[in-house]
Amino acid sequence: MTKLVILDRDGVINEDSDAYVKTAEEWIPLPGSIEAISRLYKAGYTVVVATNQSGIGRGLFDLDDLEAMHAKLSDLLFNADTQLSGIFYCPHSPDDNCNCRKPAPGLLDAIADEFGIPLTGVPIVGDSLRDLQAGLSHQCTPILVRTGKGEKTEAKLPDQQDPALQQAPVFDDLSQAVDYLLATNNNTEKLP
Repeated sequence: MTKLVILDRDGVINEDSDAYVKTAEEWIPLPGSIEAISRLYKAGYTVVVATNQSGIGRGLFDLDDLEAMHAKLSDLLFNADTQLSGIFYCPHSPDDNCNCRKPAPGLLDAIADEFGIPLTGVPIVGDSLRDLQAGLSHQCTPILVRTGKGEKTEAKLPDQQDPALQQAPVFDDLSQAVDYLLATNNNTEKLP
């Protein structure tokens, strides 16, 4: 039996860019992020990524570019004897009004369907309000990191109406968030 945790990608695992991360060369892991995912994996967590990739819908890069970025991530994790159990992404631009672009619940719906479990209590780690709001659609436990857009997002938390957002734990980076998860052994949904 393992536990599930959901991570955003840009700004949590790798450096974010206002100009979008468009190539594997531009995809640069944040310090400690690969090791943090490895610690989760080795502690028995099932780790998945849920990421908006509107650069595809905007024509800034294509699926081959995205696959190359994810191959780089997978290679780094493989070298740490670690693997992800899935990368769920939304390729649409905001104008597409899809159901999968966070904060819409579609990516989390897909994760719940893939693993056949409710996501209630599952930690979702992000750097933006839309990451955390997507998690609330499934009653996930929101966790904010200050990397990426996280510092700006942290300033907005007190203004949120949902108490889960107001009280979301905030950490400097993914490594600190993982320290917290491993220390508290969060009440995450068990997978068969």
